[in-house]
Amino acid sequence: MSLALQWAASRATVATDPKTTARSAAALRADVGETITEDGIGAARALELFEDVLLPATRSVEDPMNLAHIPAAPTRAAVAFDTVVSAANVFGGVWECGAGAIFAENQVLRWLADLLGWPEDAAGVFVAGGTHGNLSALATARDHALRTRGHRPEGGWALACASTAHSSIASAARLLDMDVVTVPVDDHGHLTGAALAPVLAADPRICAVVASGGTTNAGIVDEIGSVVEVAHRHGAWVHVDGAYGGAALAAPTARERFAGIEEADSFIVDPHKWLFAPYDCCALLYRDPRPAAATHSQHAAYLDSIDRGESNPTDLAAHLSRRTRGLPLWYSLATHGTAAYTAAIERCLASARTVARAIEETEHLELLLQPELSVVVFRRPGWSPAAYRRWSQRLAQEGTLLCLPTAFAGEIALRLAFVNPATSPGTVIEVLRSTTTADDGS
Repeated sequence: MSLALQWAASRATVATDPKTTARSAAALRADVGETITEDGIGAARALELFEDVLLPATRSVEDPMNLAHIPAAPTRAAVAFDTVVSAANVFGGVWECGAGAIFAENQVLRWLADLLGWPEDAAGVFVAGGTHGNLSALATARDHALRTRGHRPEGGWALACASTAHSSIASAARLLDMDVVTVPVDDHGHLTGAALAPVLAADPRICAVVASGGTTNAGIVDEIGSVVEVAHRHGAWVHVDGAYGGAALAAPTARERFAGIEEADSFIVDPHKWLFAPYDCCALLYRDPRPAAATHSQHAAYLDSIDRGESNPTDLAAHLSRRTRGLPLWYSLATHGTAAYTAAIERCLASARTVARAIEETEHLELLLQPELSVVVFRRPGWSPAAYRRWSQRLAQEGTLLCLPTAFAGEIALRLAFVNPATSPGTVIEVLRSTTTADDGS
């Protein structure tokens, strides 16, 4: 036990390895061997294998030059407190077991609700990730429609979203036996109320609309205000998927992009993406939590004594057993203050704008759209798909930059996601300009 705790304490302060070092299962099996044995291999050997073989075969998500996917940059305070949360081993499903920890989590959720402009009785819960949060919110929307409309429509329920919605929306729809109706976006990639209106008028099965509060691929924020107005006029629930971009609510320069979100019905944001918390953590909030409680509350003989008058996180999502995964974010916010969070998010937004301008000014690169949040999408004219892959793999293996090819507007492109305030835009610009001059990506 002491070996593991000592390692965790030292790890919380060391720099990360920026290289992509994934290995095959066969190679790892050769070096690790069998570890789950009748007599055990001992703490020292297990930790040695983890430190020398297993961890080096992973990819650092928090390195300042990791700009692929949506990386993470947890504060050292949050990382350290994650160990405290594990050691405390609190059951965070019901108030009577985890009152103190749940109270602290609820303070963070209240901060988020205030950023949304939601009323005092808004409530939420921390779940494992955005997929879990989206599923729970859409389950609430579907069941709320059944209660308010009184019957399941012929052909079953459906939800509406743009083609740019996160893949977890389609996954949730499959699990909930809902059809997905795709709404066309405008010329800039936004879901709008104008495009949504005829879709809702033509299909009464639609009980929920999903708007993006920052698409994963391009960082686009849908036209939330008009979407909410049209959806509510047709009696549809509005869920805002802000898994990545919702953190920008804390940044004054970006808040106006979310106009109208104060009237949405549910919302998620992943603190492990851009609120500097460790994996895994999603904040799911409801403007009115009563429909969620009606959907998710579990009842059984051994649960009937639960005090339903207090905040029971198990009532607000599809779960019962629950780790208090919101506490590392609480500790970090309490330690550093919300002003530091605002400054860090603004720094990421500024980095994205700076790099976008530099790409525009670089003759052999092409910016594909102005960044709305902190994702920069661009291309290298003249490169084949193979050239993009060669360039990306070479820089990843060198540890220079993690930037993966994607697709945008029907063509191959590159994207950079700035969620780490320690990322130097100047360094990124220099790498891009100096490594993309060759016509073949080599």
